[in-house]
Amino acid sequence: MKELKVLYVDDDLINRKLLENMLGKNPYIYETLEAKDGQEALEILNKNRDVNFVLLDIIMPRLDGIETLKIMRKDPRFKDIPVVVLSTDDTQKTKAIEAGANDFINKPIKEEDLAEKIEKYSI
Repeated sequence: MKELKVLYVDDDLINRKLLENMLGKNPYIYETLEAKDGQEALEILNKNRDVNFVLLDIIMPRLDGIETLKIMRKDPRFKDIPVVVLSTDDTQKTKAIEAGANDFINKPIKEEDLAEKIEKYSI
């Protein structure tokens, strides 16, 4: 098992706090970083090359999750980082997978669903 440095991206403060709480309980995670939108996420990835897992909301201001994902997948530094997309809109799942997402979690996020995805990508 590898330890994860997780970047979670969501424009909603309450969702970020929930994710922070859930991620803090996970034994596979040694550090977390947060971003409010895709633009901030890309800036954080550029400064933290050891991020090895991303949780990405889709609907956000400035740069949404789908566009962020497309940019990540074109960049050789980020193209192999597992990205799990988070959304209340199940119709976004296909779009997210086509853009390069590894997985998808419906909001509201259940702690057991998140733990399952983290374990899957920490092997």
